[in-house]
Amino acid sequence: MVEFKAVIADIKNGKAYNAQVSGQHANRLLGMKIGDEFDGLFVSLPGYKLKITGGSDKDGFPMRNDLPGQQRKRVLLSEGLGYHPAHEGQRKRKTIRGNTISSEIVQINMKVTSYGPRPIEDQLKQGETK
Repeated sequence: MVEFKAVIADIKNGKAYNAQVSGQHANRLLGMKIGDEFDGLFVSLPGYKLKITGGSDKDGFPMRNDLPGQQRKRVLLSEGLGYHPAHEGQRKRKTIRGNTISSEIVQINMKVTSYGPRPIEDQLKQGETK
């Protein structure tokens, strides 16, 4: 069975909330890509719209939106997600994950694009992370 940890960023108040996604709701997220919008019902937020912004796999490798597919690859990077160079023009080969959610993804990062009738705190019933 697939299970994800969802980190939901509330852009209105600058807080992030954790939620566990499992069962049929987690199966619905399989195959979605970074940038896709979906109904918040899948993460216990009915009435909300969420957008996938990234994530990481079981070994901690980050997802990158410009690498298509589900696979893990070693890519030569000069900047951006997964590598921050110390000097101008420096490049390095780093392992990153593709932009599609698979069963090997553990954490999915998302942000709220459309708000529902009830506050997030009331629906998730847990503390926030910073």
